[in-house]
Amino acid sequence: MSSPTGPASGLPVRMPRPRQPGRHRRPEPLAAPEGAPALVLAVPGTPGAATRALAEEVVSIARSELPGLDALIGYLDGDEAEFPTLPSVLARAADVRTARYEQSLAIGAGTKEPEGPVAVVVPLLAGPDNALLRRVRQAVMDSRVAAELTDALGPHPLLAEALHVRLSEAGLARADRARLFTVATAADGIILASVGGEEAVQAAGITGMLLAARLAVPVMAAALDQEGSIAGVAEQLRSSGSQQLALAPYLIGPEIDAELIGAAAEEAGCAAAQALGPYPAIGKLALAKYTTALGIAPQQAQGAPVL
Repeated sequence: MSSPTGPASGLPVRMPRPRQPGRHRRPEPLAAPEGAPALVLAVPGTPGAATRALAEEVVSIARSELPGLDALIGYLDGDEAEFPTLPSVLARAADVRTARYEQSLAIGAGTKEPEGPVAVVVPLLAGPDNALLRRVRQAVMDSRVAAELTDALGPHPLLAEALHVRLSEAGLARADRARLFTVATAADGIILASVGGEEAVQAAGITGMLLAARLAVPVMAAALDQEGSIAGVAEQLRSSGSQQLALAPYLIGPEIDAELIGAAAEEAGCAAAQALGPYPAIGKLALAKYTTALGIAPQQAQGAPVL
């Protein structure tokens, strides 16, 4: 038995392993540089409790990956009460940075005047959606704050991993292709549903190729916001031999009405997985966009291991 002060007498005590010397030792974890810009997550769609919980989980993941990170949330369609708009969040970040600098001068800390962007704005989008990205860019300009805007999160191998997990959670794909068991409802053709027009479909197709390699089934991208696109891709898959289709939303969630996913699945005559949501890869990719913009070399988001 053990006691409040440690293991009982005679039991082995696990000691911390000494730091491994040489070039094979583990690198020290990164921390946000002092005075680093804030990461501001730009959240599209109509805000609500579910959207806020999703966004908070994403920034929580980012903070856990980079201690000291100042991560904030700005909504494209906020109301300034419960859901602050992107321009107001950027303005507040600028005020905070100025106040910190003035405070350091007052106490004689000798801090250098901050340089570079006040914030790095990361759109909460799996793929390029020009209409939404234009709105994010305009909101940054309206704030009159020096901020850097990144691209959407994908395409990326980690998104293929996330799609695989969501399909397996819905019983539409094997959780691990290395194990010799089958799922009775597993799909033999995947429709990857995106929004944002033809450019978004092409970007989703890149992630779709990675997903196809994981599942060993055909994957084709289609546009939820183009009439007939989902049904057309479903017909192509069936004509090529796929009989049991599944729809995988290449979406994080807030950017589109969830009812459209169900309607698209009904149009294609198949089951649908959940949107990506706050899957851990989303937070890691948001952080990777931030660190890349600042020239920091993160140790995450390097590509997905095969399930």
